[in-house]
Amino acid sequence: MGMNQQLGKHFVKLIFGLKQSLGRGHRELITAASIAVCVLVLHSIGLLQSLELAALDQFFRLRPNEPPEQRITIVVIDEAYLNEVGLWPIPDTKIAQLLEKLNVHKPRAIGLDIYRNLPVEPGNKELRKAYKSMPNLIGIKLLTSDKNLNVLPPLELDQQDQVGFNNVLYDLDGKVRRSLLYWHVNNQVHESFALKLALLYLNSKNITPTKAKNNPEYLQLGKAVFTRFQANDGAYVGADDKGYQILSNFPKPKCQSSSRESCSFRQVSMKDVLADKVGENFIKDRIILIGSTAPSLNDFVFIPYSSSLMGTAKPVPGIQLQAYFISELISAALQGRTLLKVWPDLLEDLWIFIWSYLGTVTTWRIRDATKNLFSILVCCLVLTLSAYLAFLYGWWIPLIPSLLSFGSSAIWMTSHIAHIQEEWKRSKEFLHHVINTIPDPIFVKNEQHQWIVLNEAYCRFIGHPNKLLIEKSDYDFFPKHEADVFRQQDDLVFRTQKPQEHEEEFTNADGQTHQIATKRSLHKDSAGNFFLVGVIRDITQRKLMEEQLKRTAAELLCSNKELKLKEDHLRHLAYHDPLTGLSNRKFFAEQLCESLHWAQHNNLLLGVLFIDLDGFKQINDTLGHEAGDRLLTTIAGRLSNSLRSSDTVSRLGGDEFTVILRAIPNVQIAAKIAAQILTSISKPVVLDGYAIRVSASIGISVYPYNSQDSETLMKQADAAMYRAKHQGKNRYEFA
Repeated sequence: MGMNQQLGKHFVKLIFGLKQSLGRGHRELITAASIAVCVLVLHSIGLLQSLELAALDQFFRLRPNEPPEQRITIVVIDEAYLNEVGLWPIPDTKIAQLLEKLNVHKPRAIGLDIYRNLPVEPGNKELRKAYKSMPNLIGIKLLTSDKNLNVLPPLELDQQDQVGFNNVLYDLDGKVRRSLLYWHVNNQVHESFALKLALLYLNSKNITPTKAKNNPEYLQLGKAVFTRFQANDGAYVGADDKGYQILSNFPKPKCQSSSRESCSFRQVSMKDVLADKVGENFIKDRIILIGSTAPSLNDFVFIPYSSSLMGTAKPVPGIQLQAYFISELISAALQGRTLLKVWPDLLEDLWIFIWSYLGTVTTWRIRDATKNLFSILVCCLVLTLSAYLAFLYGWWIPLIPSLLSFGSSAIWMTSHIAHIQEEWKRSKEFLHHVINTIPDPIFVKNEQHQWIVLNEAYCRFIGHPNKLLIEKSDYDFFPKHEADVFRQQDDLVFRTQKPQEHEEEFTNADGQTHQIATKRSLHKDSAGNFFLVGVIRDITQRKLMEEQLKRTAAELLCSNKELKLKEDHLRHLAYHDPLTGLSNRKFFAEQLCESLHWAQHNNLLLGVLFIDLDGFKQINDTLGHEAGDRLLTTIAGRLSNSLRSSDTVSRLGGDEFTVILRAIPNVQIAAKIAAQILTSISKPVVLDGYAIRVSASIGISVYPYNSQDSETLMKQADAAMYRAKHQGKNRYEFA
């Protein structure tokens, strides 16, 4: 039996602890979810798109260098050569000579990234002949939905299906981060310039385009599956996802010299090629790209590598952009180089929520300001490193939304904690001020069962100074069996959140044991802090008197049992109403005089409530006096439950009741208590199967505002009650 009781106690404590933990977690969860939803809304309408793209650009710049690209050589038409030729477009004879000299060294593919839709004499005949004789040559065209804006390719190359479009996709900030592989125009599939050249190179490796095994809608080249870009992938919101696009994971070839200009792809000038100054090893078995780098032709674009934290963004030539695209396609197909992918929307949302929750938990659990700041910085660093490492493995995960949700949660919880602490401080100051005016010993505990406020009466009662007791618990000063009882009663109040009164033993610092009656109640301030207030009455003398009376009664039981019963009955009748058990008019008058004297001595407010039931006579006439008596008994019980332990409620007679409100801080408290009484009385009462409803009219007078003697206070409260009746009943009025 004893073991079962112990198990039951442990189980109750466990459930109570879980309930408190869930309550705190619930608060953190709601905060995290609210902030995560706000961030997701900002993300969904595109307000975070620019920041997230900028962060992605920095990841590109921070990534390690890759081995130099040995498969691509760019033949550049620079400003110096344009000045030497003296016109643009360059004559066909020069282009034909360039193609012939390149083809001698047997490149895998040649990409002519120059529009040649119109003949530029002299040399057009020779150029068309070169077109027909070079199956590894790819030209360009510009595709648009409007035929009038299209730029056509050379006819000979178009007939031989040796043309790819070189359209470029720009983001809202003017940068290129996506590559377009296929595009359907007028129900016809077109391949991009970069894809055409990459496929020519891969043909020698027996790699051709196929459908991916796991998803037939995706393109597979060798070891790589190219995931098709969607309009809302990554940081994008409603982007143009026409055709078959991919997010470009731009390679970062290692610098081949100290000059930053050579930190991309091998470049040779058209002038040097025509003068036979370029070695065969720069051309043979390579992809040769021909394009302009002359500033006057303005063929430049911005890519992630163009950005910098400091300084002006530097564009790259369009021909170099095509080299990036081609290099990425070939490296992915041959070496399985990672492609840039994104998480599903649900996983991204969960990731953002997790960091929002971490922000609330970190700030809530670590209250020290220095440690809190350090933990926040560490978490931000971990998040950034996680996103960067994921990027290195080809995953683009949300960084800015996660940082924003984490930071916002941390800031919100920091301000919330500051508010809680400020309210806690105010509550303690207010409680200390209030309870020190009360002669009974009073203690206030927090949820950790520590004393946080004690009045002087309690310190005198226990025999220790306030400073020694604050933030300590019962187990530090009382015998274990007493502390166990105190903890059990405290837990009961915390668990049920209802007032409890219990008689206990109390051993002070001198070793004297007192019999006490403690009334405990749970309170909460505006910030949600819970604290337990206990009011102690020393009933030692009363218990001794009771024991003495019991012994005397036992000795005289045989001779004066009947007399004793009559005496007790008369004593009770002298001060209590026989029907309701409440104190009567005589007791009320004595208590009012004593309370007024105490209020005058301590400079406190005192309220008097005069209560008269509405419609009670009709119930008496309708249901009879017996039902009326039961109704009065029920109302008396509700009045007692609506008041504080320091207040006194009495029945004057009939359906009239009075209440003494001691030590009220302001008149609003009297109004609040009166409103509670009205609510309690107006609840239905079941009598003989009938649900009876009554109300009350209440008059309120307050010392010293209305009067300083008891008789006048009563008269004014009575008059205020009649005014409440005349103004519609079921209400209260002040004198």
